[in-house]
Amino acid sequence: MKYGDRFYFKIMSDFVGTTEAAFLLNISVSRVKVLLQQERIKGAKKEGRVWKIPIKNGIPQVKECNHGLKGTWRKKRCDKTTRIHVNKPKIDRNRKHKSLEPVITVRQGSRKIYCHTAEVKGSCRIVYQPDNPLPCGAVVWIEVLPDTVVIPQSLIPIGLG
Repeated sequence: MKYGDRFYFKIMSDFVGTTEAAFLLNISVSRVKVLLQQERIKGAKKEGRVWKIPIKNGIPQVKECNHGLKGTWRKKRCDKTTRIHVNKPKIDRNRKHKSLEPVITVRQGSRKIYCHTAEVKGSCRIVYQPDNPLPCGAVVWIEVLPDTVVIPQSLIPIGLG
């Protein structure tokens, strides 16, 4: 199977951790941990210090609550390609002001996350299209298949965190 084929890849394991579950559900890791404490993620087990969260149809299953606001997590698998690119104006600004703003942008549909590191857990490809840039102006980016987990991480400068 080639990269461009639009078939869905089965996640290698039937279980994921909290970080991968957060990416798949489009919520924060701390929110996933709250849902786990409330026993609202179906079939989740804690083994030692690690949570094992089962995957069904490419996404963890969360139990709805009868009171309060409706959940804002992703209910079905995302079919949009994730794009990762580097923001050159932010690099220049960091150099000029001696700052440490995140320069990597991870885009999945309308979702946009700025980070210092992006770990790709699966296959990806690097694209160079100077004649057809992204709407933000990027001409080089990394494309990641929809089912591939991308874990964005930001650095916290010493003394600020």
